[in-house]
Amino acid sequence: MPHTTTSPAAPATPVELRPATADDTDAVARIWREGWADAHLGHVPDALAAARTPASFPERARERVADTTVAVRRGAVVGFVMVAGDEVDQLYVDRAGRGGDVGGALLRHAEHAVRAAGHPHAWLAVATGNAPGRRFYARQGWVDAGRFAHRAPVPGGTVEVDCHRFTSPDR
Repeated sequence: MPHTTTSPAAPATPVELRPATADDTDAVARIWREGWADAHLGHVPDALAAARTPASFPERARERVADTTVAVRRGAVVGFVMVAGDEVDQLYVDRAGRGGDVGGALLRHAEHAVRAAGHPHAWLAVATGNAPGRRFYARQGWVDAGRFAHRAPVPGGTVEVDCHRFTSPDR
């Protein structure tokens, strides 16, 4: 079900949340690639950075269409969130759209989807070095449950990444 919210950064321009389609994969891949670099380069093991090639993002976006919700403003995808079980697996906002409520709207949507699927709480992993990401989730009321070794998927296996586990608040 689409959801519309208005961002404080652009009060006259609503943001619609809707399920992603195959037509959204190029935009999702671009936002994901740029956002992943901003949040992770220098904060994750070299093996993970090497696996996140420019070509890997379109492939991963196509594979994840079914569990992706996009935020759309004026007909353009400006952010997305992916949910896998009780995990908010990916959440990125276009560089030009950061600082408004697009990320918050996507996070609230993901939290609702996790609870609607019968899970009492949602969780997500944030690379320890990604201080802006950790501050964002804390501002949204999510709780930093501490550090853990997250096993990020890569072709042929996983790479262990030092992360913080954030959990959704009781609402």
